[in-house]
Amino acid sequence: MEATPPTPMRTDWRGIVSFGLVVLPVRLVAATEEHPGRFREMHSGCGGRIRHKRVCEVEGPQEEIPYGEVGRAVELPDGGLVPITDDDLARLPLPTKHTAQVLGFVPGADIDPISYGRAYYAAPDGPAADRPYVLLTEVLAGTGYVGLCKIALRQRERLAVLRPRNGVIVVQTLLWRDELREPGDLSPATPVTDRELQLAELLLSELTGIEMQKLDDEYGHALEQLVAAKTVGSEVPELPTPQPAVDLLAALEQSVQAARRSRE
Repeated sequence: MEATPPTPMRTDWRGIVSFGLVVLPVRLVAATEEHPGRFREMHSGCGGRIRHKRVCEVEGPQEEIPYGEVGRAVELPDGGLVPITDDDLARLPLPTKHTAQVLGFVPGADIDPISYGRAYYAAPDGPAADRPYVLLTEVLAGTGYVGLCKIALRQRERLAVLRPRNGVIVVQTLLWRDELREPGDLSPATPVTDRELQLAELLLSELTGIEMQKLDDEYGHALEQLVAAKTVGSEVPELPTPQPAVDLLAALEQSVQAARRSRE
């Protein structure tokens, strides 16, 4: 079987990263690619597939609008639409459209992981960018700091961090503060004992050393089993659902013993 060719890395942004008076031309490409879902929408009544049509509220639902005639607009409070073209966006008076100026450097540990968004690889854009690119990569790797900047991506201005990964600069967007939800009273106030804490720490130490490269997404395989079973009219056996431990201390002790046996 021939190997599937890799997806071409499309440039999502091209511009300048600047820190101090150092100018670094870069282009950004997506650093991640999520696996697409396999589900389709279906009419539960007859089993027919659901199709969505692009229709116009003015002209009515009879004719589907060709994709080439679909534009973008901003909706006003009264419901009116102001059309926005690609040329309009190109003239948007926003410095971060083509320049990501580093606002400062902070320890990477100071960035709350809940803030992280999409990640992009930054590639040097032209020979003149090579030396400042390597310089920034090495100084970030050596200090543990990340660069904090603002950048306009996907029709939004975002905060972003510049951080090194395997010799490459990663530009990772951050959510704004008002996009983060507070947890409220989700955390219970139930106390735990010192012995439970000791056993939990021991269990944690026994369960370290996970080989991430060996972990796979099993959802697709499970879905294939389900589809195959439904195709021939058979049932897929259900896996038992773990239940909360009645005796937390006993569960911790048994878990530590099981983790140790698995290492032998």
